[in-house]
Amino acid sequence: MDQNEKDSAAVKSVLEDIEIMNDADSLPIRQDPIIEKLLKKLPDDIADSYTDKQLQGFRIALGDRTWARHFVDNRGTISFPFIRWRFFYVFLLGKNKRAFTRREKHASMLMFVGLVLSFIVISMLMGLFTIYILKSALGIDLMEGSSLGIWDWFKDLF
Repeated sequence: MDQNEKDSAAVKSVLEDIEIMNDADSLPIRQDPIIEKLLKKLPDDIADSYTDKQLQGFRIALGDRTWARHFVDNRGTISFPFIRWRFFYVFLLGKNKRAFTRREKHASMLMFVGLVLSFIVISMLMGLFTIYILKSALGIDLMEGSSLGIWDWFKDLF
């Protein structure tokens, strides 16, 4: 398939989307929230110059840019006293519906391996700590006259 056939297929797809939007029982295109937001940012003479068909084309092109609902969607701003700037934060958590790139797959695998190794190391350290505390509580000395001092620290806590 050459480039002209691809372009004509893309145009045909957009025209089909416009026809579907025309047939749908929805708000007039100028009352669509995304189109309203777009038109408010433009000067009135330019905003009024667009036809409904052009606005429907914009709506189709911008339609994929709307955010889906997330399991956790926390957004806000933080301002500090005596600083003119305000900072924003976004915390989103939900199922990833995008296809991963090769680089993202590699980074995801490395992150998973790192988390598993961290879990194993932390579990082993906690296990060794627990065994050491139990050994010390039972009064078992493996090497006479030497101590790490952890048992004394632990007794002082309680």
